[in-house]
Amino acid sequence: MAEKKTSEINRGSVALEERADPPFSEYALSAIRGEMRARKLDMMQVNIGLMCNQACEHCHLDASPLRTECMDPDTMQEVIDAAVRTRCRRVEVTGGSPELHTKFRWFITSLYDKGIPVTLRTNLTALVEPGNEDLLELLREQKVHIIASLPGYLEDVVNAQRGSGVFKRSIAVIKRLNALGYGKDPELPLDLVYNPGGAFLPPKQSELETDYRRELEERFEISFTSLLAITNMPIGRFYEGLKEEGRADEYMALLRESFNPATVEKVMCRNQITINWDGYIYDCDFNLALDMPVVGNSHIENLDQATVVGRAIRTGEHCFGCTAGAGSSCSGALITEEEAEE
Repeated sequence: MAEKKTSEINRGSVALEERADPPFSEYALSAIRGEMRARKLDMMQVNIGLMCNQACEHCHLDASPLRTECMDPDTMQEVIDAAVRTRCRRVEVTGGSPELHTKFRWFITSLYDKGIPVTLRTNLTALVEPGNEDLLELLREQKVHIIASLPGYLEDVVNAQRGSGVFKRSIAVIKRLNALGYGKDPELPLDLVYNPGGAFLPPKQSELETDYRRELEERFEISFTSLLAITNMPIGRFYEGLKEEGRADEYMALLRESFNPATVEKVMCRNQITINWDGYIYDCDFNLALDMPVVGNSHIENLDQATVVGRAIRTGEHCFGCTAGAGSSCSGALITEEEAEE
């Protein structure tokens, strides 16, 4: 195994201050009457690189066009082997913009050939960067589940978060995906991701999805499968911006006060792991951003069910972001609005 590299994922990130309040682990312990431990492994989330064609203000990984970290082919093969070995139900490929990786096509095709379903997390615009002319058709052929970031249905909202012109380019890509059957054919799911534009929790996911469907259909004649509402995590560029505004403590207080014990059983780290571009394993994408590898500092080449099932999950103040209100994970809200209000 190669010596663990320093990925600089935390470049620009701000460590969460110690607080006098009880740590998240005590909240979780009370909620589930036991220690936070992982269950069976359903999904492997794989970050294959930090290069991105955007530099979004809310990005917890500080991805940008200037980042060069990327997963090498040997590590990609180890991921494929581990997915087969552990009988993982799905591999989710993320970044950065994973589509910019030179081995992206080979990676997802190799997983497809092994019978392992693939999900792609995309910012939409990277799908049509120069050199990706054939990519949408390949994703359709392999029935890749697409989860696409669109943090609003209004142009100024999206451009404020993601950059000038991003909204129009994103809508154009969704139209092309719809033309291929995405968002219409049940075998070609297209989920959209909303995240708040500031220091507040997402609104009710079901109500927001209704608004998205109405606005996107009426204004652009486009459709999607479902909407995922995700809370902004207090790490990376987003937290750094809160610090500059003097609102970091306010946001952390909001997350802590909104803690919902019903969400703890369903947080994604209980049934999922995240693999960094250097092959090291994390409980989730957010622990990766904070350079908090799994207990034991395991590498993908050693991954088996015994490595992850039953492991103690590393937690911190940022975990209040996943357990506030209706909860939040890479798959959106964790519980129904009715459960959140109980």
